[in-house]
Amino acid sequence: MSEFARVLTTLRQIRGLSPFFVLDVGRPTDGDRPDSDRPDSGWHDGEDLLHGPALPDALDRIATRYRTTERRVAASLFFLSYTARLLSPVVAARAIDGVAPDVRPTNLWWRYRPDGLQVRLKDPLAGVGVAESMEPVVEAVHGITPVARGLLWGNAASSMAGALRMISRSDITADCVALGEELFADPPLKGTGEFIPFPGEVVFRRRSCCLYYRLDGGGTCGDCPLPPR
Repeated sequence: MSEFARVLTTLRQIRGLSPFFVLDVGRPTDGDRPDSDRPDSGWHDGEDLLHGPALPDALDRIATRYRTTERRVAASLFFLSYTARLLSPVVAARAIDGVAPDVRPTNLWWRYRPDGLQVRLKDPLAGVGVAESMEPVVEAVHGITPVARGLLWGNAASSMAGALRMISRSDITADCVALGEELFADPPLKGTGEFIPFPGEVVFRRRSCCLYYRLDGGGTCGDCPLPPR
């Protein structure tokens, strides 16, 4: 079986778990193309995350949507959504012994719309490690706003732990806590949090805060190290 076919088989196997495990493949079509004349098409090449106005513009729109003047909060919310959309399929692929997709910026299309972030793969290629996939975007986000790298890697860990929690409630037979400890064994994910023993459930406590509590009406998340608010 070819690499393309193996990746596509994996993506088909996991897409029914929840919308966060759905990762479509191929260039946006018709009015959704990046070069479309439609003003609301909004698709960007993944490399636009690393330079140019697309990422700052997305952070501005997130800040407006959530009514915050703190750019680091908008940056954290963007990266939390980014990692949830991309690392959930990667973690699920590992859980079913499938082929994890390549989620590096060079293999992505993305756009931020009023209803949230959307991503899709350019090609069904086999991926590299989480650190190599996410580091360019961590550096890009950190480079345009004063948000700590450790916080961003904590967001990645939180997204991955959330994926493991959903997988553990499915009919996929995998030791999700053991998989999580394996995935978080090396920097920069090492030390981002810990799994807490709890019968029949994946419980993760991170060591940084995503800053959601800084929003009007926001509070602390279930894996937050801060006291509940």
